[in-house]
Amino acid sequence: MAEQESFPDGQRENRDAGSKDASPAVGVRSLNTEVENVELSVEGTIPEWLRGTLLRNGPAKFDFDEQTVNHWFDGHAMLHKFEITADGVTYTNRFLESNAHTEAERDGKLSYGEFATDPCRDLFERAFVLFSPPEPTDNALVNIDRHADRFRAMTEAPMPVEFDPETLETLGSFEFDDDISGRITTAHPHRDFERDVTINYVTQFGRTSRYLVYELDDEDTSRDPIGSVEVDKPAYMHSFGMTDHYLILAEFPLVVNPLRLRFSSRPFIRNYEWKPDRPVRFNVMNRETGDIVTRLETDAFFAFHHVNAFEKDGEIVVDIQVYPDASIIDRLYLDDFRSSNPRFPELAESELRRYRLPIDGGEVIQRTLYEGGFDLPNIHYEEYNTREYNYAYGVSVHDDHSGDFLNQLVKVDVTSETATTWYQDGVYPGEPIFVPDPDANREDDGVVLSVVLDAESERSFLLILDARTFGEISRAEVPHAVPFGLHGQFARHL
Repeated sequence: MAEQESFPDGQRENRDAGSKDASPAVGVRSLNTEVENVELSVEGTIPEWLRGTLLRNGPAKFDFDEQTVNHWFDGHAMLHKFEITADGVTYTNRFLESNAHTEAERDGKLSYGEFATDPCRDLFERAFVLFSPPEPTDNALVNIDRHADRFRAMTEAPMPVEFDPETLETLGSFEFDDDISGRITTAHPHRDFERDVTINYVTQFGRTSRYLVYELDDEDTSRDPIGSVEVDKPAYMHSFGMTDHYLILAEFPLVVNPLRLRFSSRPFIRNYEWKPDRPVRFNVMNRETGDIVTRLETDAFFAFHHVNAFEKDGEIVVDIQVYPDASIIDRLYLDDFRSSNPRFPELAESELRRYRLPIDGGEVIQRTLYEGGFDLPNIHYEEYNTREYNYAYGVSVHDDHSGDFLNQLVKVDVTSETATTWYQDGVYPGEPIFVPDPDANREDDGVVLSVVLDAESERSFLLILDARTFGEISRAEVPHAVPFGLHGQFARHL
């Protein structure tokens, strides 16, 4: 167990012995091994109330017989399941058998275009693609979403793939019973727990493009439009914000000309351009009417993830993880990741930032809540999304390793602007998932779960932290290294 040490600035750090020379390149090696219901060795004691299943998603296959993908976000999806019972923890992992993965395994190379990698083509095929661009991928590697009792693997193409949460068997495409079209979406839909609906949007490219926002009822597979935002050059937006009455689409100045995307032979993200002189635009939509109530602008920045949003004193408060620009995308190409000395200075430049948006118009006010690296955020979502809250959990960069990959967990008190961290030399935690104690009487009564890669031993473990103190409770060791994942969720009942 790691020892804890108090720091005067409100931070706490956990340290174990490990190798400072361990490379994050281990996290982008292909994992070809699949196992089923392996009992894991547990160190420490798992809380008696913690029962359920942690489902994780992320890239795991980067190398095929005739092609290696270009980018971390191009690896083919693998699902991971940690089942926590009174008897301990069992682990299962299985590839998502998407059409993209099935054909790549058969052919030894990609058939579908991914985020930053296109299929290998000969001269004739490269000419043909100008007139018939490839179908969007169904390689749903980003997140996991639940629609009633159905579980869906999600990506930024609007083609979720359903799977069995017990066996991780792929069940096929999740089909929508409507005529809404769109080229890209977000793998981070929002959930309205009171109404049992999911809210998301799709980007529709055309002479005049638009973001079409919709909701999907648990009892239906037909999406109902809420409203839309017309735009000349659509922005790359990985997530969006939601309050009780509003939806917030933050357009970053990483934009694309729809005609260029239509006729380009370049991979998807290579068609987007960073426009530093173009401001970020917050489009605020009324959730009931679909009307745009205000558009506010602020200085350029880039982000993957919204953290939370809520209404207070005539303002919309938007907490978001922020990068100075979009260069973090370029840093995550495998050539850099797999180099002998990979460096990620952009990660240390990211921060948790708060924006205050006056509903009736006015100046956007910003404030940094935590600096020095912050991404893959999570909160006590079911109780505090759209509401004023105190705690955000994320993955950060340790001060002593500022050029390293994301290598510590952090809990930020957004009210006092202090932080608590968990750190161990040579390991790389994944997204923290907060699980509340059923008898909780505080926002942070519960645990934080994270799948952590030990780069030196080349194995991973499930880490369980006390969410209040951020002290380690227990860990369960996986029989192999789990490649760096992206997102997932905890389910008490499948």
